[in-house]
Amino acid sequence: MFYEILAALLSYASGGVRNGADVLIKTAFIMIAGPYGPLVFGAVVVGASIWLIRRDIRANGRDLKPRIFGGMALESLAMALVFGTVVGTLTAQVLSPFAIATDGPLQSMGWATQLMVSLGAGIYEELLFRVVLVSALALFAQRVLRLRTVPTGIFAVVTGAFIFSAFHYIGPYGDPLELGSFVYRMIGGIVFSAMFLLRGFGITAWTHALYDVRLLVF
Repeated sequence: MFYEILAALLSYASGGVRNGADVLIKTAFIMIAGPYGPLVFGAVVVGASIWLIRRDIRANGRDLKPRIFGGMALESLAMALVFGTVVGTLTAQVLSPFAIATDGPLQSMGWATQLMVSLGAGIYEELLFRVVLVSALALFAQRVLRLRTVPTGIFAVVTGAFIFSAFHYIGPYGDPLELGSFVYRMIGGIVFSAMFLLRGFGITAWTHALYDVRLLVF
């Protein structure tokens, strides 16, 4: 909600800039439903969320507990604080010396616009690249390539991470293509995929968003 509110408030000042994954997802809905595409997308997200919550409550026999969400927030914050160090260390092991990325077009925009895009990255990039893309790649590997469970997981995670990294260099607001930043993001994509499989979408999305916000603030 905070991302969508910021995007609406900044639509004139930022020239309509939004997170790239958000644009891709909503463009697909616009192709189906025309100008009502974003509204249909919002209805699908809200409806699916309500259905999933109701199903979870029925299956586990318990109500939503605020302390669980508090714990998730703290876990995501902790992971966001160590994410850069872990991925940076792994990248340095792959590339020596480690290449430092230069600023892209987005870094020249206002702080509020960068905050909006950072928040959108957690929600929409994880939804697109982990929930949709990795799942689709896994299904492709199983049904078409006839791979077993472990090779399927490796194929889906690594291929998804490659596409996730390449996505950041596409379009007018893409970063300059550099080996160091590409490998860094690819390793980050693998870590996010592992986090998604082990800890679920909520923590992964918040970790990604908080990590991007941490980069912006510090």
